[in-house]
Amino acid sequence: GRRLPPAPSAHRASRAVRRDFERREPYNYLQVAFFQLKKLDQAVSAAHTFFVANPQHLQMREDIEKYRRMSGVKSDSFRDLEATPHWEAYESGLQHYDADEYLQAAARLEESLSEALSALEECRALCEGPWEDEDEEEEMQPGLYEAIAAHYIQVLKCRQQCVLEIATKPGRISATEDFIPSHLDLLQFAYSQAGNQTLAAECTASYLLFYPTDEPMLEKMEQYHTELGEDAAVTARQNIQHYVQRSLMEKKLIYYAVEHLGETFNDPDLWTPDELIPENLREKYREDQEKQKQEALDVEEREKRGPLPFEGIAVTMDSQQMNGTQRVVFDRVLTESECKDLLRLTKAAGEAGDGYRARRSPHTPHERFEGLTVLKAMQLAQNGDVEWRDAKLLLQASEKSRRIIESYFTPGKKLHFSFTHLVCRTAVDGEQEGRMDLSHPVHADNCLLDPEGQECWKEPPAYVYRDYSGILYLNDDFQGGGLFFTEMDSVAVTAEVRPKCGRLVAFSSGKENPHGVWAVSRGRRCAIALWYTHSQEHAEQERVKAKELMEQGTVEQDQPGGDKRQGTARSSRSSSEPRAPSRGTKPADQRQKPGLDRKQHPEVLRARDEF
Repeated sequence: GRRLPPAPSAHRASRAVRRDFERREPYNYLQVAFFQLKKLDQAVSAAHTFFVANPQHLQMREDIEKYRRMSGVKSDSFRDLEATPHWEAYESGLQHYDADEYLQAAARLEESLSEALSALEECRALCEGPWEDEDEEEEMQPGLYEAIAAHYIQVLKCRQQCVLEIATKPGRISATEDFIPSHLDLLQFAYSQAGNQTLAAECTASYLLFYPTDEPMLEKMEQYHTELGEDAAVTARQNIQHYVQRSLMEKKLIYYAVEHLGETFNDPDLWTPDELIPENLREKYREDQEKQKQEALDVEEREKRGPLPFEGIAVTMDSQQMNGTQRVVFDRVLTESECKDLLRLTKAAGEAGDGYRARRSPHTPHERFEGLTVLKAMQLAQNGDVEWRDAKLLLQASEKSRRIIESYFTPGKKLHFSFTHLVCRTAVDGEQEGRMDLSHPVHADNCLLDPEGQECWKEPPAYVYRDYSGILYLNDDFQGGGLFFTEMDSVAVTAEVRPKCGRLVAFSSGKENPHGVWAVSRGRRCAIALWYTHSQEHAEQERVKAKELMEQGTVEQDQPGGDKRQGTARSSRSSSEPRAPSRGTKPADQRQKPGLDRKQHPEVLRARDEF
């Protein structure tokens, strides 16, 4: 080791360089260089390629919009130079599949499967190379056999992770679950609908290599045997057999190292047989499965709604009437007087100019945007800029909404505030003619919506800990501004909600409820935006401080000489008095795939407002 200095690998770049290329960083520089060289089409292609993998990059988003407005730019220049063949074919196949064009779907899905397996082999080949362990402590000097074993296991684990790499769409962190098996499931149905029972049976047999006890698939296999004749030889595809056998052998070696050599392993596959997992790890695996089953049962149980904790509130629309799940509209949550008080709060805060200055909306240049948090409202009240009773009402109205939503959706399970925001959107005069955009684009509240891939990725920067959302409307004297829900494609509208004073719309925050806001074309739309979480660690900290200020303000007003005008309580609050609680598709082949819905939680995420 002293005589032979370590030489850099001839075929492998450093981790830092590889990371930059995975993030497509070179294209960020390329688009600037091409722009300076007046090569617009090449600049646009480089910018688009970078943006596909970095959709949250705000500067590049602005650059893309500028390129779109330039007269000399061709529309076909917006292309992904790093597009992987299997993803292009896969998404095209899904589009044909959803349109019931099964012959075209089968052709593109076959192409996707073939390209995915080729990409997998390329990834596996790149796993060969020198030992890499940046975290290895210097004092740990393994013996020769231990070093060989550790290096070999590192290569095996790298090969196993390759399936995640090919199943992860550019710009995303999370991989599509069961990427290879899902191809076979889609193909068997497409071939069946197209009348090719032989290939349908072949795909079914191949799928059963991953999930040999899958009852619907076993029933399908019996059906194909009957249709083709008992003498017909139906076997799984040879390349799939090789894929499964090789993967199982590698898993067996890795799990041996986990059990006996102290290695760790995050199995990328949901289809790994239980008997392959060591007994001491199998229990945790079962617990994870049971947890997922329990969560599914919890969703069913939530359909048995609890009683509402306040008198006079009406359920105007439920999930069925809104063509979705976990959606509801309540009316008469606030009185007209309370709405006026809260609107006065927004006006007073605006005049105070402290943290409530109107600015262009982050979502559209055609609207101005104002936002007030509960803590800022209390601070303004403390400074005498707004009335204490109005600031208190913001706290009371949001708490009332929380209790209503909790009792309706999750009776017996505590909901914590994640964020509370009094928001107003005002149409900019003279900029509404020919307007085509939305006040708030279609999105989901706890995942990154991917309409093309029909996915919603539960990963940062999305607020993955949010469980339920609510909007409490304060007025209706404006045009537009209605809430609407869509399918996962963000296009097909499934339900609309028209704002009015005291109306509360609530829904679960996940991929089942993509939603947006129509453009506010005239006037000013005000509402309290509410987000809730079951996770106490992500509870809204500003709310605690706001309550402390409110209690402090109440004590001061009770002192002799306190401001009686601001501290006067009114009878309109009586509407918030609680009452005593009482006791009281597609065919089966397109079912949800077996497996786990593994949730990801960011290590640190600070609460912030909706933009």
